[in-house]
Amino acid sequence: RQRGATLIEVLVAMLILSVGLLGLAGMQMTALQSNQSAYYRSQATVLAYDVIDRMRANRTEALNGVYDVALQNQTCNPKLAATGTLAQRDVAEWLNSLSCLLSADAQGSVVRNDRMFTVSIEWNDNRGRTDKADDKPETFVYRTQL
Repeated sequence: RQRGATLIEVLVAMLILSVGLLGLAGMQMTALQSNQSAYYRSQATVLAYDVIDRMRANRTEALNGVYDVALQNQTCNPKLAATGTLAQRDVAEWLNSLSCLLSADAQGSVVRNDRMFTVSIEWNDNRGRTDKADDKPETFVYRTQL
């Protein structure tokens, strides 16, 4: 005479299933965070290549240092109508793209050393971090020669 044994088995099975589903939800959250972080890094790579391609198209101005930019950011403006020379427009559009595609506090710099150029991009990647206390920005650095 075992009354209620089936009910206990069902309750234990439900407990095990609920713990498994909570673990699955935790894995899904980690995957979403990692995906967002990877997306930002991909965007930073594309944006670094973008500014280098712009400098290759306007090589004379790039070698004269017109594209040199100290680490700075710009507010995202989807309807940016940059004015000035081609190099000034390129830099303004690039900085605008940084803030629109990465984060509002994303910063970029272009440093020239003779014909060697270093593009640095920094952004806040708190969504992709497991340690939220770490406030250091993510940095992508790309070096090339024109």
